[in-house]
Amino acid sequence: MAVAPSQPQTVLPPVMPSRSPIARLRRWLGGSFSPYLFIAPFVIFFCSFSLFPFLYSFFLSFTHWHGDTDPRFIGLSNYLFLLTDSSFWQSLLNSVALWFLIIPLRVLIAVIIAALLSLPALRLRSFFRTSMLLSYVVPLVAIAQVWLVLFDQDFGAINTLLGIIHLPAIGWLTTSMWAKPTLALLVLWGGSAFSVLVMLAAIQAVPAEYYEAASIDGANGIQQFFSITLPLLRRTIAFLIVFSTLGVVQMFAEPKVLTNGGPYNSTTTAGFQLNAYITNSDFGTGAANSFLLTILLVILSLFMLRFLQTGEEK
Repeated sequence: MAVAPSQPQTVLPPVMPSRSPIARLRRWLGGSFSPYLFIAPFVIFFCSFSLFPFLYSFFLSFTHWHGDTDPRFIGLSNYLFLLTDSSFWQSLLNSVALWFLIIPLRVLIAVIIAALLSLPALRLRSFFRTSMLLSYVVPLVAIAQVWLVLFDQDFGAINTLLGIIHLPAIGWLTTSMWAKPTLALLVLWGGSAFSVLVMLAAIQAVPAEYYEAASIDGANGIQQFFSITLPLLRRTIAFLIVFSTLGVVQMFAEPKVLTNGGPYNSTTTAGFQLNAYITNSDFGTGAANSFLLTILLVILSLFMLRFLQTGEEK
């Protein structure tokens, strides 16, 4: 009896269990959602209050918008207007002049005072360190009011003292020649404490072994300062210069309270000029102004950091 040939059996591939979209997402993220849940608050906060305002401001810089209607796209008109506007360049020149009046003196004062406060032989070191915080914790408006009383042309204490020694009164806040130095003196008084504290922390971070080795080699205190302390403060000085530069360019409260940008716009800083556009509801021009300042500050910061780098860092 003939036997029928057996039919070949078809081998089916194993059926893989289907993965849900959530499971595939979990596998793509590394197997766990927990790390992303921990950083989610920061991401949400950053996107809501930093990234979105930045991008929206960048969009507004290409529009004409005063807040009452929808923004109207005008291309580079706002940037071209600012680059040909004498007020914009005058505010930058005022900021540059204030930079030369404030930053070198602030850094020099910070280095000298911090070096003195770090001397072990100095008596009442804790008292002097605490007193340095006085100008930092006092509100700016209060300090500006004191400046108004001191430097008033008719009834100020400074001009009263000048009259006692038979010198003419000076328009500290009413003349273009003296308004900038008076404003710079206010900024120096209000911001030098922070610089001193940063510099003091940097000096105290210098290893004591360096000074011990220098003492064994016969170096005195002054030689140790210029050969060890000052070179190791280079990065801190660079940080203070960049940080203070940002503050000078963005300065608004000090000229607003003290001189209101006058006289004759001699104390109108870049930050004060930017606020003027916002106050006048010219948000498109204000956004363009802010981005021009941002580009300028980035370039200046990179240049100063490069200039202050040591030979090993280059």
